[in-house]
Amino acid sequence: MTKVAVLLFVALIAIVGATQVNHCGSDEKYEDQNQIKITGCNTPPCKLKRRTKASIEQKFVPDRDVENAVTVVNAAILGVPLPFVGVDGTSACNSIYNMDGTPAGCSLKQGVEYIYKNEFSILAIYPTVSMVIHYELKDGDHSIACFEVPAKIVN
Repeated sequence: MTKVAVLLFVALIAIVGATQVNHCGSDEKYEDQNQIKITGCNTPPCKLKRRTKASIEQKFVPDRDVENAVTVVNAAILGVPLPFVGVDGTSACNSIYNMDGTPAGCSLKQGVEYIYKNEFSILAIYPTVSMVIHYELKDGDHSIACFEVPAKIVN
């Protein structure tokens, strides 16, 4: 490997490190911290800068076959869940990949590991407040994958 390639690899690892997040509805952390990565956030609260984009990667294994996946993304501010405009309620199918990097789309098979990758804007209209982000993939009423992470929107 050339020196430039090594430096780029090290920089990429520093930027896209594992993020410490909780299982939904609990203070229990994910045992494998490499399951979820949020750019620029290794230790919560994640600082999300307005007028930028945040990237997320989540490895998951469905516990049943899935025909359709939808994102459910909200920010709990003072206990009130407010949807992330432009992300919440959108199809997740185009953001799901096989572990070799090829697009998986939907249908997903029970017991097979996939990776969800998405990028979303931190809009200028979002208030600069602390929150807990709830990020979930659902098939109807069934949760496919879910995590929560403390965050703060900053200028």
